[in-house]
Amino acid sequence: MRSISVSPLISTAPFHYNSHKSFDSHNPFNPSSPSVSTSTSILTMSINLHSHAFAGNPIKLKTLKPEHPFSSSSALESLNSQLLNNTQLPSSINFKVLPFRNGRPLATSTARPNDSPSTWHLAWIGLADFKALFSNSTVELTGDLFVYLGSLDQENSVYWAIDVSSEDGLVSEFASKLLCFVEVRTLMVAADWADARAMGELAIAGHARALLGWHNVSKFCGHCGGKTVPVEAGKRKQCSNPSCKKKVYPRVDPVVIMLVIDRENDRALLSKQSRFVPRMWSCLAGFIEPGESLEEAVKRETWEETGIELGEVVYHSSQPWPVGPSNMPCQLMIGFFAYAKSFDINVDKGELEDAQWHSREDVRNALTFAEYEKAQRTAAAKVEQMCKGVERQQSLSSDFNVESGELAPMFVPGPFAIAHHLISSWVYNEGSELNKGRSSLSNL
Repeated sequence: MRSISVSPLISTAPFHYNSHKSFDSHNPFNPSSPSVSTSTSILTMSINLHSHAFAGNPIKLKTLKPEHPFSSSSALESLNSQLLNNTQLPSSINFKVLPFRNGRPLATSTARPNDSPSTWHLAWIGLADFKALFSNSTVELTGDLFVYLGSLDQENSVYWAIDVSSEDGLVSEFASKLLCFVEVRTLMVAADWADARAMGELAIAGHARALLGWHNVSKFCGHCGGKTVPVEAGKRKQCSNPSCKKKVYPRVDPVVIMLVIDRENDRALLSKQSRFVPRMWSCLAGFIEPGESLEEAVKRETWEETGIELGEVVYHSSQPWPVGPSNMPCQLMIGFFAYAKSFDINVDKGELEDAQWHSREDVRNALTFAEYEKAQRTAAAKVEQMCKGVERQQSLSSDFNVESGELAPMFVPGPFAIAHHLISSWVYNEGSELNKGRSSLSNL
């Protein structure tokens, strides 16, 4: 059996948790900056990351000029040359391919010493190896099947994603090399949020999943019904009908997410939905409707779901969220602090299971929830088992219920979610509570 070379994005050396490290803004994989303020407890997840989960993509930091050899157009030309003419790549350029199956990227898992949780990596396949894997396929391997993800100049590497959902034979081929296709949401929970490398790879996986998902739901022109074809190495699509040629761009679904604050009584409004795991509370959120501003969406959604009237609305930060429903390839979560003008709650049971005011102290206690770390370890073990060919039936929801000791009365989403950072910023008065609502704040 042919050996498959799996390439790491960069060094895969373990990077252990250290609450006193932040990350170099120019290279989110390297710890170098002065320390940022965090709680002394590892379980207090008020962590200032360089960027939210799924942001800070290290191979998508800039748009290259078309003449640059690693730009999307130049790279696609080189890729097609390799695929059609069966020539060899110049030794100075590395093409790396990340296969996806049903929205799941190919991954591998590495054990860590000293009882530390295992760590996952994206399984990049060299182009020559990938062509060999596809040699028995009935599908012609062309550049139109690949989606350009970006490049790293320092590695002379160009990165691509490809959907191999129709190639059932590849599953066993990869499994024999301890590689498997894993849900991005599972990788999100399994990622060590203090590991810059892991967060960078998560951002790449999310970006690739969003692009491939969009390609799958935009196969036909919404204007004339003609078939769409990829252009610019998959960065956009165009109608193939000569009389139409409508351009189609990747879809982003904007969502407002807000922490509603009662300033006078020093409390925050949190809600829960029926799909939440037990005892989890979070911020209100909702999609932006056509013809309304972000601030209007915050006020409308809050009123519709809880009957609370809002005054000031202040921007905090935003987060790409490519792990929503399959018909929404990538949501953009836009976070706000919103200050209540009324305080009587009237929950819309069609939208929420419940909504309640919570004191700052109660919310602070929720941030010390020990199961964040347990869930991470459990999900990391799940990825390791999957890569070894051992399937688990347990869901991520039950991963949060591996309890020990007294149950916490409530907890909020983990550090991979923007809701966590909105809540922790308010609890710990980061930015003096946004200068009391008169200016915007983002540590991210």
